[in-house]
Amino acid sequence: MRIKEAVPPDRRGATGGTKPTLDPPSPGAPLRNVLWWSLRFLVALFLFVGALQVMKTGAQSLDVLNEGGWLVRNGGSTLGLGWFGALIVLSGSPVAASALALVNAGSISAPEGFTMVTGSRIGAAFVVLLVAVLYALRSGSGERLKPVSTAVMALSTTAVIYVPGAVIGWFLLQIGGFGSLELNLGAGFGDLIDVIYGGLIERIASWPGALLFAGGLGLLLLAFKLIDSVVPEMDDEKIEHSRLSWLRSKWPMFALGCLVALVAMSVSVALTVLVPLVTKGYVKREDILPYIMGANITTLGDTLFAAFLLDSSGRTAGVPPTVPIVLAGIIGTTIVSIVLLGFFYPQLKSGIWRFQRQMTKSKTRLAVFTAALFAVPVAIITLSGFAG
Repeated sequence: MRIKEAVPPDRRGATGGTKPTLDPPSPGAPLRNVLWWSLRFLVALFLFVGALQVMKTGAQSLDVLNEGGWLVRNGGSTLGLGWFGALIVLSGSPVAASALALVNAGSISAPEGFTMVTGSRIGAAFVVLLVAVLYALRSGSGERLKPVSTAVMALSTTAVIYVPGAVIGWFLLQIGGFGSLELNLGAGFGDLIDVIYGGLIERIASWPGALLFAGGLGLLLLAFKLIDSVVPEMDDEKIEHSRLSWLRSKWPMFALGCLVALVAMSVSVALTVLVPLVTKGYVKREDILPYIMGANITTLGDTLFAAFLLDSSGRTAGVPPTVPIVLAGIIGTTIVSIVLLGFFYPQLKSGIWRFQRQMTKSKTRLAVFTAALFAVPVAIITLSGFAG
């Protein structure tokens, strides 16, 4: 018996061959997918909560991160530490969670934790520049400027939002009622944390503080990696096919940025999406500022969740709650974003555009801009350390 040769997919149109039939999915496939997703989510949540407990334990005995330590001597030191830490790990969320763990352990004050969270958000956008460089290398010579300028705009807009937003948040924390606001998941949740992690924490409590803190940070990075694998992907193709590419006016773009960062649970992911969108022409560079602002607000959602977990699992006596720290950041950046969009958008748009044009005018200027991203936080840490 002769077996008829299958027509290659790329030749079906010319030969008139029939399309192959795909095997129907098995009845149990949806259930297996749900169970697999649930398992990964639970593992990520287990690692996330456990990492916070390990970091908190390590921070209590780590001199360099305790009160008076060089890296946490004052609010300036912690600002630089959060900024530089986010540059190194290419993500702001683990560093922001680390700041809350330090506050919860009594190693640093609430204002110092707040500036460390702020610094982590400023440094988090650095990964966009790395992605932009990769896209620039792949693009044609005439298109290489777009991804790099998009990254510069994302970084500069983030700083424009968070610096004045931090001033507002700082003053909010000085208000007694706000700074001591008690919001947690209840005593029962804290008891559950003790049941699950108490034995493990007791066994490792005598380990070196540096090892515990670094190990907790590693677990936190792994947890966020797993979380990234279970949240819906937001890439350029999905946004284009879902007919969202028309959202180019400021308020819809602002709402889209809020939504993407909230779903992706990462400002790095939300802002990196801009690179292919701009490169392929779905969105104009001039229209991305509101998107960046929105993403920088809701990206604090995972940090707020970490604060609830820490405050619910117990605090050292006399230590302030961490939830107000994150709320102050959200309120501050929201106020600044709305004011700028509502009253100063043309001026902001023009200023950011001129700045990125200057930074991308030559390779030397871009190199200086990139070096400054590392040099500024190091200088802040050093000067703040000497200032005491």
